[in-house]
Amino acid sequence: MNSTIARLIVNRLGIGVLTLFIVSIVVFTITSLLPGDAAQEMLGQSATPETLAALRAEFGLDQPVYIRYIDWLGGLLSGDPGTSLVNGMPIMELIGGRLPASLKLAAAATLVSVPVALFIGIFSAMYRGSAFDRYSNMFAVFSVSVPEFLIATIAVLIFAVNLGWLSALSHISEDASFSEMVRAYAMPVLTLCCVLVAQMARMTRAAVIDQLSSPYVEMAMLKGASSIRIVLLHALPNAIGPIANAVALSLSYLLGGVIIVESIFNYPGIATLMLNSVTTRDMPLVQACAMLFCFGYLILVLIADICEIVSNPRLRK
Repeated sequence: MNSTIARLIVNRLGIGVLTLFIVSIVVFTITSLLPGDAAQEMLGQSATPETLAALRAEFGLDQPVYIRYIDWLGGLLSGDPGTSLVNGMPIMELIGGRLPASLKLAAAATLVSVPVALFIGIFSAMYRGSAFDRYSNMFAVFSVSVPEFLIATIAVLIFAVNLGWLSALSHISEDASFSEMVRAYAMPVLTLCCVLVAQMARMTRAAVIDQLSSPYVEMAMLKGASSIRIVLLHALPNAIGPIANAVALSLSYLLGGVIIVESIFNYPGIATLMLNSVTTRDMPLVQACAMLFCFGYLILVLIADICEIVSNPRLRK
């Protein structure tokens, strides 16, 4: 790795840290402006002003916003986002109990969507204008246009209600068999993959087509190289950067799409925990989950940037 690549990577890291800091301000400000708080939700509408004020003082909600932000940011930097206002448990413990489930769902969706999307994108680029290319483009436009909750609802109506093949709730025990895991993950993964495959396939197709129009590809064609050899040995290696960006940006959709999917299928992940904490106005937990989603997104974008930097021949000089 030469100094140019190292400098670019350090620059991306600096931008990521600055982005996290700005997001922390935005997240804390927005959650502070939401109506109600944890004290009001716990005591109800019949609480006396004195009782409500005492509980807010116990939670630290009577402090000015900037003081609460500084304390919260200091806790994040030290690895302690605080304690849940509703159940009194450490937030790290709550997130740690839900994070593996969300990671399993994301991993399952990734393992299914990435190979399928790359195959569709590369095959469509190799045979532009064919029936496969036209139908795959139609599928991509349709999948991107349809909201996730509608896809999930249709999947529940078809596979759970009408056919009875799958359960509408995606909850499995730790000692579940492989077939039970497949049945539990089938509909959430299908819902997530519909949009993931469409996005990645379209961007992969565009990246490969861009490389196929390059002079070195034309030279390979004049030398009699086959289409598969041209794509796999010439075009695809030079399209790794754009494809990596396409995969990372598409996978970052999981961070938003998983919130809808976990909610509809009652999947016990981070997104469900975040939605429940919004309902109870447990703002420290909401803020920690939001920062976790942002951190995951920035990690994916950083990996894509590094892949593009390393794969760019101009930066390896």
